[in-house]
Amino acid sequence: MHKVFVDGGSGTTGLRIVSRLEERKDIELIRLDENRRKDPGARKDALNSADVAFLCLPDDAARESALLVENPLTAVIDTSTAHRVSKGWVYGLPELKGQSKKIMSSKRVANPGCHASGFIALVAPLVQAGLIAPDAFLSCFSLTGYSGGGKKMIAQYEDENKDPLLNAPRMYGLNQNHKHLPEMKLLCGLQNAPVFCPVVAPYYAGMEVTVPVTGIRKMDAEDAYREYYRSGLIRFRADESEEGFLSASAMAGRDDMTVSVFGSGERLILSARFDNLGKGASGAAIQNMNLILGLEESLGLVTD
Repeated sequence: MHKVFVDGGSGTTGLRIVSRLEERKDIELIRLDENRRKDPGARKDALNSADVAFLCLPDDAARESALLVENPLTAVIDTSTAHRVSKGWVYGLPELKGQSKKIMSSKRVANPGCHASGFIALVAPLVQAGLIAPDAFLSCFSLTGYSGGGKKMIAQYEDENKDPLLNAPRMYGLNQNHKHLPEMKLLCGLQNAPVFCPVVAPYYAGMEVTVPVTGIRKMDAEDAYREYYRSGLIRFRADESEEGFLSASAMAGRDDMTVSVFGSGERLILSARFDNLGKGASGAAIQNMNLILGLEESLGLVTD
């Protein structure tokens, strides 16, 4: 029986991780009542008695909690932005070349950002294949359901008296300083961060990340993805669309991701579709936990 503690289990990601683990017979959840969760000593004891500790906290709080872990046997999976490009932490996207082995042998894993997962899944293989130059100037357009904004945003969108502006897609991150940009740049081996246009739309869950590119043949991009994604929870799907449309909610409720290539000639759209709450958050965290514990990586996940 593996002991697991979720530090910050009241947020959207934390609640979903707890819900998933409650269904597992191989997991013993370490629980603290509400008063003890605010006690640094109790939290420290829980963190250090766990085989795996999930940090589902704001960035500063996640940094503080990580420092409380002194047990060399406790593996920490941080779902915040705090450690995604930090030395000593392994980026938790197992499908990247060589990354799965790093995760399995690490005690500090940073769970990827939701938008970043799709961008990296699309761009990293093509950079490594020499199809996209490291000094390329890319752009990225990413649609997400409103559940990606957490409890506050969910409440706003589900309020019967909500602002009418919420009935249409809304772009954000307008200052081009989105928190996912550093990991998008670093993990893809890019010299320049992409021009990034994240959009939240009035549906609950599902993501569609697209990257337009030129100067690449469609068959070369498809071959690169086929070769790269032979295993793991990211799969290449040729021309996967719904009669010429591409729905951002197609993978809602699942924990895997599909990548596809659309276009003609050398004008292409690279597309990744997944659930912002699944492969973009709690599903990815559980996948990383499974690898750390030496279990089948898809155990307890929805991939069929």
